[in-house]
Amino acid sequence: MSLKLGIVGLPNVGKSTLFNALLGTNQAAASNFPFCTIEPNTGIVPVPDSRLAKLAELEHSQKVVPATVEFVDIAGLVKGASKGEGLGNQFLAHIREVDAIIEVVRLFNDTNVTHVSGQIDPIDDAEIIATELALADLQTLEKRLPQEEKAARGDAKLQPRVEFITRLKNHLETGEPARSLPVSPTESVYLKELQLLTNKPVLYVANVDTTQLNNTELLQPLQTLSHKENAEVIAVDAKSEAELTELLPDERAEFIQSLGLTEPGLNQIIRAGYKLLGLITFFTAGEKEARGWTIHNGDTAPIAAGAIHTDFTKGFIRAETVSYNDFITNNGWIGARSTGKVRAEGKTYIVKDGDVLLFRFNV
Repeated sequence: MSLKLGIVGLPNVGKSTLFNALLGTNQAAASNFPFCTIEPNTGIVPVPDSRLAKLAELEHSQKVVPATVEFVDIAGLVKGASKGEGLGNQFLAHIREVDAIIEVVRLFNDTNVTHVSGQIDPIDDAEIIATELALADLQTLEKRLPQEEKAARGDAKLQPRVEFITRLKNHLETGEPARSLPVSPTESVYLKELQLLTNKPVLYVANVDTTQLNNTELLQPLQTLSHKENAEVIAVDAKSEAELTELLPDERAEFIQSLGLTEPGLNQIIRAGYKLLGLITFFTAGEKEARGWTIHNGDTAPIAAGAIHTDFTKGFIRAETVSYNDFITNNGWIGARSTGKVRAEGKTYIVKDGDVLLFRFNV
């Protein structure tokens, strides 16, 4: 399943530092000048999930494979990007290719790292990006509307598309993103076809320093903005998180505690990004391997089977299913079967997050 989270923001807000921390590498250049990142960097990141280790322990699995999510580090945007300023055209094209946006805004103060606007103002930063994405979307609609009007003149059944695009254009002109427009199921299909930038779900990451990590008052303006968009805000010290990945496990635990955290801030971002994409995890567990598999929330058992191999969907017979809690409480497959916790589910079963599945198929 190829779903991508694009890390975006103004230059010098810590996008590449965050990306490197997520991957535990120095794959992306991070320097004190605008457009340090030109071509997007891409990396696959494991989804932190404590459930997997417990499954492996019960089943004495030789191998543990977590679910994963893909992150893309995209070049910094500047005011005027929708008109081609800076790397605007490249930036917008790369955002169009991702499924959701991780928007990094800067709150940390560091005289050694210049801010492209000359001052630290996370709300202004967020508004610059929102404006540029909206302007790019308006350009898309202004090109598309005459085409739809022409088509509707020859086929009256297409008139609802014209009316929807007109309504959507008016909505964007008020400064609101496409994702906030109430739409019918049919209009939702139209909207998806348009591939608008402001229709992509957003997670705000406030890049703070260690002294700001637990400062809820500092985050309040950004929280207010995010609530309007049904978005979430996560505060993280990207610099410290990058340093954390270079430490040994024992040192890492001590460092996390010194920051007043119970786990790395990156874990929150990964899980929130996973949720942003509408993804859930089901598990397979046995002696050879315990593994997390990624599917969409709402997927049926045959689709989940196809995440393992496409032939499993074609030859699907049934799924032997047990919830994670029942699997753990009853000490694995043998105990869960003996207590009647394992169910046989057919093609219409909607897989739930944490389900442990064994597929029966015929190919």
